[in-house]
Amino acid sequence: MSEKDAINGHRREGERIIFHVDVNSAFLSWSAVKRLSENPGAVDLRKIPSAVGGDVKTRHGVITAKSIPARKYGIHTGEPVVKALQKCPQLVLVPSDFAAYRKYSRAFIAILKKYTDKVEQVSIDEAYMDVTDLDPGRIPAFSEPDREQKPIHFPVPEEEEKASERPFSLPLAEKVSERPFSVPLAERASEHSFPLSLAEKLKDEIRDTLGFTVNIGISVNKLLAKTASDFTKPDRIHTLYPEEIPAKFWPMEIGELHGCGHATAQKLETMGIHTIGDVAHADPEVLRYALGEKAGTYIYESCNGHGSDLVMAEREEAKGYSNELTTPNDINAANYSTDMPPLLHRIAEKLSGRLQRDDVYASTIGVMVKTDLFRRRSRQLTLSSSTNAAEEIERTAADLMRELLFGQDGVFESGYSIRLVGISATNLDHGEYRQMNIFDVMQEEEAARRREAEQKRREEEHLAVMKQQEERQLAVKKQKEKEADRRKRLNQMLEAVRDRYGKDAISKGVHDVDPVNQK
Repeated sequence: MSEKDAINGHRREGERIIFHVDVNSAFLSWSAVKRLSENPGAVDLRKIPSAVGGDVKTRHGVITAKSIPARKYGIHTGEPVVKALQKCPQLVLVPSDFAAYRKYSRAFIAILKKYTDKVEQVSIDEAYMDVTDLDPGRIPAFSEPDREQKPIHFPVPEEEEKASERPFSLPLAEKVSERPFSVPLAERASEHSFPLSLAEKLKDEIRDTLGFTVNIGISVNKLLAKTASDFTKPDRIHTLYPEEIPAKFWPMEIGELHGCGHATAQKLETMGIHTIGDVAHADPEVLRYALGEKAGTYIYESCNGHGSDLVMAEREEAKGYSNELTTPNDINAANYSTDMPPLLHRIAEKLSGRLQRDDVYASTIGVMVKTDLFRRRSRQLTLSSSTNAAEEIERTAADLMRELLFGQDGVFESGYSIRLVGISATNLDHGEYRQMNIFDVMQEEEAARRREAEQKRREEEHLAVMKQQEERQLAVKKQKEKEADRRKRLNQMLEAVRDRYGKDAISKGVHDVDPVNQK
């Protein structure tokens, strides 16, 4: 019996073998690799507190990627650069380099396609592979495992070195089962068997030839494979087969489920549902009632490990992107100036991040709102030049939103308030129609100045509010002290009179009213 036949004997009929391959800290890793390739003596960004994002000169913008040492300072992806520098003044900032990212992404995908043409790239740094039909015997690495040490072109951080031991330095089943609630892989795979041997070969080839590490998740569908790849990082292989779901999947918090948003997770938490296992054992009808038919069904099926195993070799390009947020409170004309700008900023940053990750630009920006009567209204504008910059998206969205809400026949004029806000980006291209000129540079510089002025204004407003609160608290405290002192002196005076003239010398006065003469 061949190895492939033996593997198929352990697999349920119709089951696929799906890999999810995810680059570890892609932007930071790729920036580090490029820097070392240009200057081998340079400090590896992955070994020091460093981050990608923002304007390096003005130190504005947000963090898009961070190193493991930076994470120890509490720095998070998406937070303002100014805040990150307050946490770690020695943080090394490097600008985004999407030309380099595209180069490394293409090289990464090219290696995956050496093994199978069933590769579905879902973003610039991650892809699915369907390796079900590969014949292990036809791949030399499977027949004769290569245990020889190979030189790594670029060094990796100490944390990664511990996780990047050569293939057979310890039992592979132990390596892929390091999650606290992992269980042995049993008959699924031995140290040298397919598909673990393929994953090990693939992982090491990417690391040893391109200089950065990946995680590989293995399962029977894309949901479980993606979940597995997000277990312990970096440079790891993890499995999440159906029989491992109770031990590895169900103990996870519901918020960790791929496709379960923050709002949905919070709603489930209020229902006493905290883990993926809680959902898996819940009444599906209750979930559908609470979350809606579509969302409730998806959450229930996903938590029971059900998902698509279809790997599309050619990914259909998105026709547009959009992000929406439900407002914490209804927005109306009175609170628009305080509540709307932070929402637009947050949405624009997220939308821009998605466009940049997929290396696309949008020529049309739109805004959408849902009113308190659940009616949708929208506006859009086609730009003279396509963009994926957060500042330009936010600025355009803010102008459109003011027109939509306060303009002729505006939403606020009709007496509605806003419960949901969204920004869309359509008419996409890959930069071939984008006109970079001196005006773009001037706009970016002006945007940086506006951001700095806005940050300063917010800080001054915050300080002013804090000062007012302190003054009010101090005034209240002084008034209470004054009242307490007045009462104390009054009591002392009363006691002195009573001591001298007797206890009945002073009593509470009563105002008598003559009912006969009362008018």
